[in-house]
Amino acid sequence: MIIAATGDVHSPHYYEDFLKALDELPDNIDLFLIAGDMIDRGEVAEYEKIRNALFGKVNCPIIACFGNNEFEEREEEIKNICKEIRFLNDQAFVVDVKGMPVGIVGTRGSLEEPTKWQRAHIPNIEKIYAQRLQVVKLQLRKIIHAPFKILLMHYAPTYKTLEGENPLFYGTLGWNAFENVIIEMRPNLVIHGHSHKGKKFAWVDTVPVFNVSFPVNEKKIVIINTEELKPGLTKFV
Repeated sequence: MIIAATGDVHSPHYYEDFLKALDELPDNIDLFLIAGDMIDRGEVAEYEKIRNALFGKVNCPIIACFGNNEFEEREEEIKNICKEIRFLNDQAFVVDVKGMPVGIVGTRGSLEEPTKWQRAHIPNIEKIYAQRLQVVKLQLRKIIHAPFKILLMHYAPTYKTLEGENPLFYGTLGWNAFENVIIEMRPNLVIHGHSHKGKKFAWVDTVPVFNVSFPVNEKKIVIINTEELKPGLTKFV
């Protein structure tokens, strides 16, 4: 299975670069994954531009999670604009890819240290983030029998892919408590974004984790051949 994955386009900021990256996509993509922050600061109209660009180039299922720039109060607007994209918000979904059921859990993820804005504007944000660990685990259990399982999230689930960022701010970019969820539930693949200066790839035990943030991948869409995801391979680093 060939997967294309991206996030953090922050349209309009990287929109023109995103168009160029779409032009470079191979023709054999089986699944397209979006790891959030495709728009900047809740600019819903920008998601319509993203949608229009995708549906001239991408002819496979498109699955997305929301990022922190897709504000919660604008989610329904985004879904109404982009009905062909399946958005997963702490949800599990099984999609048929060439006759194979592929289970996907999509979530924003959690921060170990909520931002000052989040603490001021989102009541009980620490509790929400802590509970999300269990929610994601439960959703992964729903797809346990799928031949191939993917965890798709915005915030980083491990600090291994944050190397290159300032370590003082790791907790505001993700939460490595998700490593325990990954190790216990064993998805075949983990995709995240949010980190613009981190690493592209790391292993959490035997599970491959890709940071598909558009800036960290030189403004390219990440292409993953699942046949090559064997523990110990370092070609993606």
